[in-house]
Amino acid sequence: MPTTKPFFLRNVSQIFIEDGAVLDYCMLNALTGPIYIGKNAHIMEGCLIRGPFVLGDGAILKMGTRIYGATTIGPGCIVGGEIKNSVMMGYSNKAHDGYIGDSVIGEWCNMGAGTSNSNVKNSGGDVKVWNYATNDYMSTGQKCGLVMGDYSRTAINTAINTGTVIGVCCNVFGEGLTPKVIPDFTWGTKGLTTYEFDKALKDIGNWTSMKNKEVGTEQKTVLRHIFDTYKD
Repeated sequence: MPTTKPFFLRNVSQIFIEDGAVLDYCMLNALTGPIYIGKNAHIMEGCLIRGPFVLGDGAILKMGTRIYGATTIGPGCIVGGEIKNSVMMGYSNKAHDGYIGDSVIGEWCNMGAGTSNSNVKNSGGDVKVWNYATNDYMSTGQKCGLVMGDYSRTAINTAINTGTVIGVCCNVFGEGLTPKVIPDFTWGTKGLTTYEFDKALKDIGNWTSMKNKEVGTEQKTVLRHIFDTYKD
C-alpha cells in the first residue's frame, strides 16, 4: 500500500497510486486530467500537481515542486522547480528551481540549479525549431521549449533559448542564451568544442553510478556511432 501523510486530492476517481509510493503533505488535482503515481515514487512536502500527470516508478518530486499537465516524469527521475506540458525520460534530473515548459528531455539528462527554458518568444511570434530530417527550420506555432537528447547536461543558471534543440551527450555551459541548435557531443556553447568520446563515456558512467546503473555495451555502441557520424 502507498505510504501517505495528510494530503489533498481532487477528483479522486482519476488518481491512481501504486504500492510503495510515498506522499507527504501534497496536493493532487485531477480535475484537469488523470494522475498516475508509480511504485516507490516519492512526492515530498508542498508539491502541487495538476493532471494529466504521470510519475514513474522510483521517481522523486522534491519539496515545493509545481507540476502542470500534461507532464510525464520517467522512472528514477529527480525533479524540482516548475514543469509544464513536458516529458522527461527515465533517470534524468531537474532537481532544483527553474522552469521547463513545452519540452522533451531524454534519458540520463541533468539540469543544473536555476536552468530554465523559454517556450514563448518575446514578440509572441512563431517559434521555429531545427528539423534534422529536412535540414531546415520548421514552424511549431507560438509555443515550443526544448528538445534535449540523452546524456546531455546543463550548468547552473543555464538560460535555454526558445525552441532549442540540444543533441546527445552535450555539456552545455556559457553566458547568455544558448544557441538554438547544439550538435551531438558538444562541449560548451561558445565555439562548440567537441566533447571527446572517452571523456564523455567516463562522465556518463559517473552519472549512472549515482543511481546504481551502468551503461551497457549496446548503448556504448550506439553512442560511438552517433559520435562518429557527428565527427564525419
